[in-house]
Amino acid sequence: MDYAFDHAQHDRTALLRKDDAWRTGDQPLRVMVIGGEHVATDGGQGIRWIDVADAPEGSWIFLGTKDDVRHAAVVVDGRVPKELDPVSLRVLGPTIAPDEASLAVHAIGVARWHETHRFCAKCGSPTEAADAGHVRVCPSCGTHHFPRTDPAVIMLITDGDDRALLGRQPSWPEGRFSTLAGFVEPGETLDDAVRREVMEEVGIEVGQVTYAGSQPWPFPSSLMLGFFGTALNNEITVDHNEIAEARWFTREEVTDMTAASELLLPPNVSISRWLLQAWHGGTIHGKWA
Repeated sequence: MDYAFDHAQHDRTALLRKDDAWRTGDQPLRVMVIGGEHVATDGGQGIRWIDVADAPEGSWIFLGTKDDVRHAAVVVDGRVPKELDPVSLRVLGPTIAPDEASLAVHAIGVARWHETHRFCAKCGSPTEAADAGHVRVCPSCGTHHFPRTDPAVIMLITDGDDRALLGRQPSWPEGRFSTLAGFVEPGETLDDAVRREVMEEVGIEVGQVTYAGSQPWPFPSSLMLGFFGTALNNEITVDHNEIAEARWFTREEVTDMTAASELLLPPNVSISRWLLQAWHGGTIHGKWA
């Protein structure tokens, strides 16, 4: 089972970002329209690609090339107009072709960064976009600001009986569970972040940690780093802050409970579902709402 945004499908062609070189030449340019985490679509299905002449007012991001065609995004102020059938990339991601998902996650990630970095972190002056949307420059002090990505670990922990540890956040309804996750702190290795987060949230000590894969998650600016980990104890103590409930699940329980809609697991868009499926190896029914 694949998950959305699992690897880049387009060439970012960074050399064309300088001096608006991406706008010149005879190569065609396809444009997507985005606002927040929403993308213009063709009737709610695939991404709606438009010509430059038809693009609404907004700020531009050059995304790169795919099959010798240049791609860009125009970011509107506020929501994408209703007549362009906007759909959240969270919903659209698993339904579109990998190359379109690759371009969309790039665009949304950069656009969301612009939303929260309009002022210089050094002197407080307003900043200006440069390098086709991939840099913000402070005209007052000259500082260059680059898109920010927050690393987060997401992990499937198993015990000596090969049961999977899943947790439920306080805001989730009864029956909705997922793998544990948390942000990496400064000066911390990824392995240590896995062990710390699991200990803090559910009181489980983790020994061996193995990297599994990663997923960009621009909602708003995370990179999810997936791991498998082995528990050294199995007595759960939830923190009742980030986790309201946690328990161990066997494969049989996952199969039976998802079939009966007693257990709601992450959707296919998430690397969390992929981690679960890799451990389970069989059929997991349904998804959460």
